[in-house]
Amino acid sequence: MATLTVFTPAYNRAHTIGRTYESLCRQTCKDFEWLVVDDGSSDNTRELIEGWIAEGKIPIRYIYQQNQGMHGAHNTAYSNINTPLNTCIDSDDYMPDDAVEKILTCWREHGSEKFAGLVGLDVFEDGKIIGTKFPDDMTATTLQGFYAAGGRGDKKLVYRTDVINRYPEYPLFEGERYVGLAYKYMLIDQDYELITLNEPLVVVEYQQDGSSFNMYRQYWNNPKGDAFYRKTEMLTTRSLKRKLIVCTHYVSSSIISRNKHFVQESPKKFLTILSIPSGIALFFLIRYKVHKGSKMKINH
Repeated sequence: MATLTVFTPAYNRAHTIGRTYESLCRQTCKDFEWLVVDDGSSDNTRELIEGWIAEGKIPIRYIYQQNQGMHGAHNTAYSNINTPLNTCIDSDDYMPDDAVEKILTCWREHGSEKFAGLVGLDVFEDGKIIGTKFPDDMTATTLQGFYAAGGRGDKKLVYRTDVINRYPEYPLFEGERYVGLAYKYMLIDQDYELITLNEPLVVVEYQQDGSSFNMYRQYWNNPKGDAFYRKTEMLTTRSLKRKLIVCTHYVSSSIISRNKHFVQESPKKFLTILSIPSGIALFFLIRYKVHKGSKMKINH
């Protein structure tokens, strides 16, 4: 059995996933398998993956499911991973040639039962780090602890499979396709730290139709999922400023979903009441941005 599973949720990414595959074929360490969760693609993703399986260059497993969104694909991946460690590489990203080697070397040297896994760096194609590196004296951290200390930018997570499967799955809401992936990470943060690795583990290219460019539309189309996520963050974040931001988002999402009972359902009722004015303002901002974006698409 391999030590690491690299899993890739894929939704109509046949035009980019080839780079992911090629980077995995180039890995200096082959102690991994690739799990592709096809989240209802209508392009030729299946044919591509089946062709690569036939090539036999790396071990590949392919699972197709009806579209559930990124978090639903993560649920499926976690329930089908058999290796001790796992990491997600998106279908529009790829790994540096020595990424797997660096992950496994770090874990073998420093890993133990007290850590949930390790966390490394995301970089752009020009090698520029996304956000900030880990401070030299920060050998381990929680995600929330890193950001609370002034850290910035997306980071690449490598989790122990037994740890991540101890926590609840991402919930699926009818008609919605998004729950923040950090839901699980916030829960794990309460019990474990991650080993820090100041090395690039993934090369990122943000797609125009990816989640990074559709923040407001995500809020508008997935209000129940966002409200669920915000309630979890209310309980796990320690910063009062962050709690107020989270409550503002919770109020806004509750308005979008027309949930009249959001105050009663909030785990931080007083802060939620304080955030109603800012939540209403955010609701109007999101509605404006979504409608403006729709008009721009029609005009183009």
